[in-house]
Amino acid sequence: ERIVKAIRKRWPWLKHLFADGAYDRGKLMSAAAYRDFVIEVVRKLAGQQGFQVLPRRWVVERTFGWMTRWRRLVRDYKRRCDVSEAMIHVSMGALLIRRIAHP
Repeated sequence: ERIVKAIRKRWPWLKHLFADGAYDRGKLMSAAAYRDFVIEVVRKLAGQQGFQVLPRRWVVERTFGWMTRWRRLVRDYKRRCDVSEAMIHVSMGALLIRRIAHP
């Protein structure tokens, strides 16, 4: 619920959210509907065995892969969430700067 509120505050133009199957809860869905979001829950296909790429899920996994290149983000040793969040911003900022500098 808090994350939906924070997303709406930071990015008011955003309308569509993707969520993992673990986040398919009534509280999240009602909070998202209240703030005028459309939530699409990405789940495994029925009868799926082994690894299979799910729609839009690869975007999240790829981003996590980029972030774990930063040694401090491989394990979360911080006690404060704001420090961990700052490290995520630093790692993503460095990635963007590297891409802009070396297209």
